[in-house]
Amino acid sequence: MALAKWSLVLVAIAAGAVVLGWIVAELWVILLPVLLAVVVSTVLWPTTRMMTKRGVPPALAAAATLLFFVAIVAGVVALIVPAVVDQVPELTDKATDGINQVQDWVQGPPVNLQEEQIEGFVDTIVAKIQESGSAIASGVFSGVSTASSLIITALLVVVLSFFFIKDGPRFLPWLHSISGGRAGRHIEAVLTRMWDTLGGFIRTQALVSLIDAVFIGAGLLILGVPLAPVLAIITFFGGFIPFVGAFVAGALAVLIALVANGFTTALIVLGIIIAVQQIEGNVLQPVLQSRSMKLHAVVVLLAVTAGGSLFGIVGAFLAVPTAAVAAVLLRYINEQIDARAVDGVSPEAAQETGPDPDPDGLMKDDDPSAKRTED
Repeated sequence: MALAKWSLVLVAIAAGAVVLGWIVAELWVILLPVLLAVVVSTVLWPTTRMMTKRGVPPALAAAATLLFFVAIVAGVVALIVPAVVDQVPELTDKATDGINQVQDWVQGPPVNLQEEQIEGFVDTIVAKIQESGSAIASGVFSGVSTASSLIITALLVVVLSFFFIKDGPRFLPWLHSISGGRAGRHIEAVLTRMWDTLGGFIRTQALVSLIDAVFIGAGLLILGVPLAPVLAIITFFGGFIPFVGAFVAGALAVLIALVANGFTTALIVLGIIIAVQQIEGNVLQPVLQSRSMKLHAVVVLLAVTAGGSLFGIVGAFLAVPTAAVAAVLLRYINEQIDARAVDGVSPEAAQETGPDPDPDGLMKDDDPSAKRTED
């Protein structure tokens, strides 16, 4: 019977998770801008708060902070695109030379592949691509709609971020007022903790990613690796996706160094990346992240894997903040359960431990109804 009861509980939980996932998928167009706007707001809020404390109107402070942020993002994009466009032809030529070198190597010992085998392998790949031509064409057309949806999402993020950092201090009191006294108190406490945790994670991860990008980018520049500024920027943004982002950014840097500068330079780049990431993982992350995240590395890795498999890059980016926020909620629920367990052991134990049975002062000694209740 106990096993049957727990089986029903697990089935109910699984059904609830499926329904919740379906709701999130249906409302993803709305939820994604809101979540991204919350993340952006945690970055911009300290600057806006500093300006409002000095007498700047909230709307003006929010607008100035947001415009500065948009200018930085636009500058980063303007830095990446021309560099990529200018150096892609050179990288393409070097990649072709690298492929030819690989082909010569596999034809020699110890692999000893025949030219007919290599051509057959290439012909198989070409045939697969030709067979999926219709899918590729449809992907191009769907990419147009994807680009338009990205523009709409970006605009929504900017507008929502403006209102979040402008009216943020008034949101919790309003939510408290419409939720009632007891529920509003819990909601306000939980959301405050979530906001502090999320803000600490974003700011800490930005600092760690900036250190990685500066040192790795400096090493790439010294070694003369092409697209060094672009790779440094990719390293910075990849740092917001723990484990996976650093691996992908590092692998891309090593691959470009191998194609453009040769095997020795690629080994040096690999050594620089490993050294920087070891310092980050063993020194910076434990000192900085433990205070803001309080999540085990296994939880972080599983969260990134689940988020990436469900929602792609955006899901991987939002997975760790979501896990941290969920952990805050679970800790708060456990605190309330423990507090109720202590308060509700027994009347005698409650009197011995000293909790006030009437914290709000609703029952008085001279109240007849209170006397009747005791009787």
